[in-house]
Amino acid sequence: MAMKKKRQRNKKPRKQRVRKWLNRLKEKWQAFRQWQERPYEVAPLSDEQHECCTCHTVYTGNFCPRCGQSARIRRYSFVVAFLNFMDVWGLGNRGMFRTIRDLLLRPGYMIRDYLNGMQMAYFPPFKMFFLLTTLSILVTHGFNIQGRTVGDEIAPVPQEIVVNSPEMLPEAETAPTDPNSEQVEVIIHKYYHFLEVFSEKVNNFQKRFPSLFALFGLMLLACPFYLFFRKCPNIPDLRFSEFFVALVYINNMYTIFTIVTDFFCLNDLDGLLLFSMLIPLKQLTGYRWWKVILYPLLALLLMLAALILCIFLSVVAIGVM
Repeated sequence: MAMKKKRQRNKKPRKQRVRKWLNRLKEKWQAFRQWQERPYEVAPLSDEQHECCTCHTVYTGNFCPRCGQSARIRRYSFVVAFLNFMDVWGLGNRGMFRTIRDLLLRPGYMIRDYLNGMQMAYFPPFKMFFLLTTLSILVTHGFNIQGRTVGDEIAPVPQEIVVNSPEMLPEAETAPTDPNSEQVEVIIHKYYHFLEVFSEKVNNFQKRFPSLFALFGLMLLACPFYLFFRKCPNIPDLRFSEFFVALVYINNMYTIFTIVTDFFCLNDLDGLLLFSMLIPLKQLTGYRWWKVILYPLLALLLMLAALILCIFLSVVAIGVM
């Protein structure tokens, strides 16, 4: 009996510790959610007087009104040299690191703040798109921990069929020629030739201008998506241009994830990364989860129907020619 009482006494402090730990975790999660929804706060103006080191203008505030130099000029260090080096490539201004952080932790709310006019606080979406696309190409073509091209696998060598004698060859069946079947064969041959030439031109354009090709594909994807998300609760009067900018930022978030996974050669996370693109749509639009999942599927089905219609029209056009 005494041993049972001791065990019960020991269980109570454990339960209390677990409850305290869960309460702390809940408070931290609530604080994180509040931080996600809170817009970025710009540092307040300084009331202290400063003398500009460049033009010697006396002013109050964070920047010189005459030449634009920051009031927080410090001694030259390796950190300042690194920021200057990043500024040469366009990465040291307008919050590149803040944009990456918010795209990873609060993507939809960050896009909402950018569309609401808070544009100086974040890196421009299209400039970021081209930079990340270039970095992604470098990573997928050997700049990773294994030093190999991502997705480059050894294809199995097809086995050749060896015919030892003419008797093993199948007999050719002579069928009566039908003019309609010959016309169908000619149309199919023309269509396959058209597809071959068109795919070759598309591949050449993709190799020469990968960023423009990805941007054009993203614009095509934005058309059916906009039909379902244009009257969202958070932004009822959402414009197509604003939604396209939102998709560019979402694509930048996806590219950041793929750069990390491709650098460490983690190729089994593609499905999880695609699902993560629904999170910014949920935060930006304010729809419920079932709509956020259903609307992209309907948009993809609409794109598939448009593709089938284009194939049918191209076949009819080739048949007429």
